[in-house]
Formats: sequence, structure tokens, C-alpha cells
Amino acid sequence: MADEVVERIVVAAPPGAVFDAVADVRRMAKLSPECFATWVLARSPERVPKRFVGFNRRGPYVWFTTCRVVVAQPATEFAFDVTTFGLPVARWGFRLAPADGGTQVSQYWIDQRVRGAMILGRVFTGKVANARPAANREGMRITLDRLKRELEPAPGA
Repeated sequence: MADEVVERIVVAAPPGAVFDAVADVRRMAKLSPECFATWVLARSPERVPKRFVGFNRRGPYVWFTTCRVVVAQPATEFAFDVTTFGLPVARWGFRLAPADGGTQVSQYWIDQRVRGAMILGRVFTGKVANARPAANREGMRITLDRLKRELEPAPGA
């Protein structure tokens, strides 16, 4: 069975605003500790990305992935499948639910790597490829904390 990692946080913002933030994949460069840029290849008529390339860095390692949006339900869920050189890598997503004081954001990662992607992962990302669930959990906590800071009004504002 594939590894799945989920991290949650409550953000004092409505689900629609949270969806807009996570569906704007260009923001990932500010939110994620690994992603430093994205290039949107195609958009839906609603302007939500359909396909994009993610550029990532961890220490001295730099790599890119190709992503295809598989769920884009405003105020509910945004998810995309990641591949590298045509091989499946993972599904990343955000599930949103109303919560007292805002929105519960559940970021998830489902490992979909096949043997070839595991080998490429070790080449392009180093030893972290062998500890991807733990590394992603740490990165998800950082991403969610940054999302919360970005969307919530400053105290006294």
C-alpha cells in the first residue's frame, strides 16, 4: 500500500479564499520549502491551472516535476498528480472544510512512485528519496504555517 501523509491546520479565512490561495500554484514558491517556482502550461476556462511544472530544490539538489490537476472543486478540494519523466510520483492535495473560526485545511501526499521513479528520486533528490514521507510531513507543516500567516489578518489590523 502506498504511503499517505496528512497534516491539518485551521486558517481564519473562508474556504473560498483558501481554495484560491492553494489553486494559485504560483504561490507555492512562497509557501513550500522545496518548490521555488512553477510554470503553468494550461488553464481551465475558470483560470484554474490544468497542467504545470514545479521546480524544486532541497540542499544542493534541484529537480522539476510535471503536474496535472485532477481535482479542482472550489472551496472544497484542490489536488494534482505529479510525474517525472513520465513516471508517477505522487498525488498532492488540499481538502478544505468549514471549521469554527475559518477553514480546516488538510494537506495530503500519496506516494505513487514506481521503481523507476524511486531510482530517479535518489539521483535528483539525494538520500531524502528514501525518507520521503517524513520529509514531506515536515514540509507540509511549514507550508500550512506559511499559508495561515499569509491568509490571516495581522493582529490588531
